[in-house]
Amino acid sequence: MQSSAHRSALRRRSARNWTTFLLFAGPNIALILLFIYYPLFANIRFSMLNWRLGADTASFVGFDNYLRFFTSETGAEVWRVTGVFTLATVVGSMVLGLALAVVLNRRLPGRTIVRTAVFSPYVLSGVGVGLVWSFIFDPNLGVLSHVFAFFGKNSPEWFLDPDLALVMVIVVYIWKNLGYCAVIFLAGLQSIPNDLLEAASVDRSGSIRTFFRVVLPLLSPTMFFILITSILSSMQAFDVLRIMTPDGNGTNTILFEVYLQSFGAYQRAGYSASISVVLFLVLLIVTVVQIRFVERKVHYA
Repeated sequence: MQSSAHRSALRRRSARNWTTFLLFAGPNIALILLFIYYPLFANIRFSMLNWRLGADTASFVGFDNYLRFFTSETGAEVWRVTGVFTLATVVGSMVLGLALAVVLNRRLPGRTIVRTAVFSPYVLSGVGVGLVWSFIFDPNLGVLSHVFAFFGKNSPEWFLDPDLALVMVIVVYIWKNLGYCAVIFLAGLQSIPNDLLEAASVDRSGSIRTFFRVVLPLLSPTMFFILITSILSSMQAFDVLRIMTPDGNGTNTILFEVYLQSFGAYQRAGYSASISVVLFLVLLIVTVVQIRFVERKVHYA
């Protein structure tokens, strides 16, 4: 009799817990299913259709859109541009950010103001950043045109030359993300125990040797975190590219290509959807790698 009453009490408690859970988490779960997972699976379905944006009819083509993307010259160019853009922006932001963090980690006058100034571009609107830098790179009226004129040179046609256009957006994106890398590296530098640095000083290890033998290895978790987040950010870059190079012209990264194929002159929504699915899978792999290895922390004790 007591056992039956105990089981009944457990069932009532479980029912109350589930009711409380659904009341609090139910609306969030419904929103996630509606605005994240439903569009995801709908996009996968669209990627198997030959469908132009706005058309009333569409034909099923299976994996033809994926094959076209992986075998066409346009797809190869998208991968090349994405790889160059991602590698250059990630390496540039990390190297310059680390150097800047080392400088800002010293006791210098006004370093708080400098830290704020360095980090501010990261939180600015990409649209505003793109507009300002478009004026800077303008070959006729921009600031850089006056710099080249001072040295007796003509300003390059940044917006017309595909290679120069890619260099231009890489420079802007490194400038925008530099503050983020510097702040994270600075936090990592300040978390290194002073005992280790003092021990290196007692061993008469020079500053350069201490940096490469002591500081840099202890920054490995921070470097890995910045590496993963910078890769994710660079592969999803869009606003700066769209403002500075509206039609691509050598800056067709994979996300920008999704936009151009769907909303540009082609309006190939099915093909665009297949590219976005590929991008989703790449970002998913990078995220899984982060989750798998980010817990490997360095212990200083």
